Amino acid sequence: MTSPVCAALDANSSLSASAIVADAVTGSHLLHVEGYSRTRGVPNGMFIRSRPFKVSRQGPSHTRTTALLEYSDRTSGYGYDLIKREFLEKSEYLKDDSIKIKCDVIISKEIHTEDRTAAPPFVVVPSSDMHIHFSNLLATEDGADVKFKVDGETFRAHRYILAVRSPVFKAELLGAMRESTAATGDCIQIDDMVVEVFKSLLHFIYNDSLPEMEGQEEALMAQHLLEAADRYDMQRLKLICEDKLCNHLEVSTVATTLALAEQHNCQGLKEACIEFLISPDALEAVMATDGFEHLTKSCPSLVKELMSELGTRLYKRRKLRA
Repeated sequence: MTSPVCAALDANSSLSASAIVADAVTGSHLLHVEGYSRTRGVPNGMFIRSRPFKVSRQGPSHTRTTALLEYSDRTSGYGYDLIKREFLEKSEYLKDDSIKIKCDVIISKEIHTEDRTAAPPFVVVPSSDMHIHFSNLLATEDGADVKFKVDGETFRAHRYILAVRSPVFKAELLGAMRESTAATGDCIQIDDMVVEVFKSLLHFIYNDSLPEMEGQEEALMAQHLLEAADRYDMQRLKLICEDKLCNHLEVSTVATTLALAEQHNCQGLKEACIEFLISPDALEAVMATDGFEHLTKSCPSLVKELMSELGTRLYKRRKLRA
């Protein structure tokens, strides 16, 4: 039962509310150390830097680049745990000369206050669901007026949707080819592309996003889609693929990725590959891969450019440390 005092307060007073928020952004990064035995040559006091990584959550993303931090038992509030090589090399964590290190990161945001008295809106506008309608249009093939044949499989799509998403499709589907395909009903043959890549390309055209993929599957698809994006002049898709490949650089793949970046004029991806190769012992390990052998044969001028660039950058780093 409500007391008279509370009832009077509810009827005649307006309460305000606020909150002190000490929020934090959390995330994880998985670091692969391949060829662990080669790291034994790194002198004491030196370090091997990982790739930069982002920590984000639902909502706005937060990015912070940190400098190298050196902790000691004399630094208030910080400490460290070091694993002796003898223990590590006898443990189950080291397998096939490789080890995985998971970095859990918590970044505390600035403590702030929030007003909690705002009244709920009378009208709530939902997020855009346009991509759902376009996705359903692709799935049902309603109104489809153009057909493609890829590796023996036929796909139906909508020429005007393809045309507004790709200048190349626009030239092909709204030019002279439109009359021929509309009149005969023939399929447009797509060569040098596998079915799954074309499916992902159509998915992006209709959804403005890529299908969910993980790990090596995502990296391999990004390579093929980058080629498709360049072929159909879809710059946003091309940049998305570049970004994904930057996050999947490994000793076994960086040489082929560098060749791909050179062939398709992906300057950001090329810079990421060169930065990867500058890390201690990385170049030696990469040079032992089949991908590097392919790189030297297919892009000999790129290898010369790479060696020159690596020499310049390493010289600058040593000069800064001196």
